[in-house]
Order: sequence, then structure tokens, then C-alpha cells
Amino acid sequence: MSKTDKKLRTLVVDDEELARQVMRELLRTHPEIEVIAECKNGLEAVKAVAEHKPDLLFLDVQMPKLTGFDVLELIGAEVPVIFVTAYDEYAMKAFEVHAVDYLLKPVGKERLAAALQRVRTRSAEKPPVPVELSAAARPAGQFAERLVVKDGTRVTLIPVAKLDYAEAQDDYLALASEGKKHLKQQTIASLEAALDPREFVRIHRSYVVNLERVTRIEPYGKDSRVAVLSTGVRLPVSRAGYSRLQTLLDERS
Repeated sequence: MSKTDKKLRTLVVDDEELARQVMRELLRTHPEIEVIAECKNGLEAVKAVAEHKPDLLFLDVQMPKLTGFDVLELIGAEVPVIFVTAYDEYAMKAFEVHAVDYLLKPVGKERLAAALQRVRTRSAEKPPVPVELSAAARPAGQFAERLVVKDGTRVTLIPVAKLDYAEAQDDYLALASEGKKHLKQQTIASLEAALDPREFVRIHRSYVVNLERVTRIEPYGKDSRVAVLSTGVRLPVSRAGYSRLQTLLDERS
């Protein structure tokens, strides 16, 4: 590395201390890498990214509370990421489909060197959309069990069973849960795809609702309807949304 080359300020995120130690040792042979911090969980990682603004992230996939995919959703796609994973056929397939760099544990020297080389050559490429990557890593027929939302450095986990409804607001979603609304940068179509279609229904181009919360449908004007929720909230229902709602309600009765 020449004197003019800038070191890559790097974060290592893994819930296993031994795994972090092994990665640190492997990276010592790469003078272009400067490890600026280590994190033992996803919450620490989200805060560390905001604080240190690293050039590169080594991110473990399988962590408690926040997975590597959750972390990527929360930090966005600005920081280049190399995922580190135990064998997981769905995660690996997702990485390959989206051309994301990953290392399989136990990490080998040659694979690490190749991944670092790809980081340099891929810097100009468009990064993957985090929610699409996360969706691709789920087995067919498996749906999201919780949603992750970041407000500054505060991270909120919303179990999908506690989600009343979601409302599209420009590039964001307002997620209504337990009397509060949380803003998340995501499209309503990608949220709809992540949720179990037996439990959640798109009742309008701007609304997805938890079927458990719908108490009744009322006419509103000449050709319109509203869904009245158990919380008292009234949401517009389109003609196509009404048809979808009726189908699901009939299946449940």
C-alpha cells in the first residue's frame, strides 16, 4: 500500500468473541484495513455505524435480536458490507442473486483476500436494496415475524402481530402499533410481500391492514367503503381491496 492510499476504516460485527478475534487476526495481514471498532450485537453495530461512519463492515448474519439483515435495513446501503455467515442455503442464495459479498465460516485467508479485492472493484456498483435482500433470504412460505425501525440511534422492534396497519407516505411507511406510529423507509409493496397474506391484506393502494383488527366494513359515500378497526381507526377500502378482504374473511368464517 502506498503512502497516498487511504486505509479502509472497518467495523467487525459478530456476537461470538472468538469469531471477532479470528477476523481481527486475519485482517492484520492486510495493511489497507484499519479496524476501528468491534461490535458484539446488531444494536451496537447500528450505533457504531452512525458514530464512526466506517468505509467497510464485516457483518455476521446469525445474531440474536437483530440479525445481519436487520442491521443492513437500519443502516441503509451506503456502507459496503461483507456478510459473514455459517452455512445457510437461503442466505447464500440471496447473496448470490444480489451479487453481495459473503464469507463462509470458518473464514479462510484466500476467500478474505478475494472479498476485499471485490470491495475495491465494486465501489461504483449500485448496492442491493436491504429489504429485497432480506426477503430473498427467507425460505418460500416463510414471512417476517417482526419489523425493525430506526429513529436516530433508537431502534424499535415491532412484532408483526402488534402491527395494526401500515400507511404509505411518499417514500416512507407509517407503521401503526400500540397507539404509536413509526416511520420506516420502505415501499408498501415490499412490506406486503414480507407479511403473511392470510393475516394482512392490502385494502387500498396506500394501506395494508392486520385482518385481526378489522371489526366491520361500512359504506362511505356512493361507491366507497371504510374498514373500522378495533382501535376505532377508519381506513379507506378500494374496490379491489374490498374484494381481497371479503375473500379472506370468507375463508376464515
